[in-house]
Amino acid sequence: MVKAMVLAAGAGTRLRPLTYETPKPMVPVVNRPVIHHVLDNLLRHGVKEVAVNLYAHADQVRGYCGDGSRWSLKLHYSHESRLLGTAGAVKRVEKFLKGDTFFVMSGDGLSDIDLGAMLLFHRKRKSLATMALKAIDSRFEYGVTLTEASGRIKGFLEKPSWGDVFSNKVNTGIYILEPEVLKLIPPNSFYDFGHQLWPKLLKLKKPIYAYETKSYWTDVGNLSEYRRCQIDTLEGRARISIPGREIAKDVWVDEGSRISPKAILKGPCVIGKGCRIAAGAVIGPCSVVGDRAEIAEDAWLERCILWDSVTVGRGVHLNNCILGARSYVRENIAVYEAAVLNLGGDGPAERSA
Repeated sequence: MVKAMVLAAGAGTRLRPLTYETPKPMVPVVNRPVIHHVLDNLLRHGVKEVAVNLYAHADQVRGYCGDGSRWSLKLHYSHESRLLGTAGAVKRVEKFLKGDTFFVMSGDGLSDIDLGAMLLFHRKRKSLATMALKAIDSRFEYGVTLTEASGRIKGFLEKPSWGDVFSNKVNTGIYILEPEVLKLIPPNSFYDFGHQLWPKLLKLKKPIYAYETKSYWTDVGNLSEYRRCQIDTLEGRARISIPGREIAKDVWVDEGSRISPKAILKGPCVIGKGCRIAAGAVIGPCSVVGDRAEIAEDAWLERCILWDSVTVGRGVHLNNCILGARSYVRENIAVYEAAVLNLGGDGPAERSA
């Protein structure tokens, strides 16, 4: 039985201010944390046992994921008192992973990758280590991987400049590894896949391959990517499960929400559990409203992401905004192109572009 390791120790500094109080794997995409969607995909492909490493705000990840029973998975936790790096974290759970092929997944990458097809590719080529690559448009934010026609990896180029680009295929952080790889990672040390382990495997001339996926993938790494992955999911480009019932085309409403018949919901949009949406409010398109939100009369939201327990006052107009949990936005103001935070909910929202 193939096991998996989900890397969930990242602090998510590029997503600040959203991640000051929330670890990156717990950032919600269509009202479920990114790590929820990662575990969904593992379960979909027959993985039953998963290790998760923790560091920043570990209690939130553990509190949400529990023992894994909500996914019919068995979860094990590895709490790092100091960060060990991506490969070092995997080495730390060597006893759990020993004995069979295993997946390594990023806990903050959103993807609907076909892990079964990737595993078939890995086994057919008798690969020691396989990474999933994705062709993307933003070529220069990521390193690129150079491959032969067979898919065998022949080199890496970290965050290339214009003159250096040979490929737009980037490392997704999704790997399949044979247990022998664990012997090449030093114990109790910071060790990184991208900068250390993959180059070592290449130097040792080990059979390492790249699997190019056509499936959806994005690193939920900054505010623009975070906004984009919500829209991609709402518009069907990412095959990610959306909670709630589809009450009209591309309009999902979760249980316990009360919506005035005089409110307008424009798809695609998602309304979470236990929300209250008053008469004259307009939600959507491309908006996600978290659980227990209160949207007052004549408020207007477009391309917005509201986390849980947000209050939007009467006549507020928001466009392309992100409101952190328990935010409160006062009446009759308009806010455009901003992340809006007020974690305490005691006064007017802070704004950070």
